[in-house]
Amino acid sequence: MSNAPRTRPLSPHLSIYKPIPTMVMSIVHRITGAALYFGTILVAWWLIAAASGEVYFDFVNDIFSSLFGRLVLFGYTWALVHHMLGGIRHFIWDLGKGFDKDITTKMAWATLAGSIVLTVLIWIIGYSVRMGG
Repeated sequence: MSNAPRTRPLSPHLSIYKPIPTMVMSIVHRITGAALYFGTILVAWWLIAAASGEVYFDFVNDIFSSLFGRLVLFGYTWALVHHMLGGIRHFIWDLGKGFDKDITTKMAWATLAGSIVLTVLIWIIGYSVRMGG
């Protein structure tokens, strides 16, 4: 055992890597996967409230209808869509396709852009159906 200070880390750490789109999307894919657990609990809560009676259902709907509730639901929708697109990206890789550096980067950006666009479209369609057209 030496008392000399270590000049390098024992193992690689995120702080020594330059973030690249594929790495960031991989991390976001894991985060959205974890977030889906929380969001699915909210969906289950809503379904339980629907089965529990009108008063409790109205209570839960009031929470989901608030600004905070809508932001949470919007985030859940985005996490669901982003995670799905990330899964499709991984499926393409499982097929042995899309491993060129420029293609992986384009796929990472497409996952992000696609998840934002699809989430907004889902909410626009949802509001247009709710408002009657």
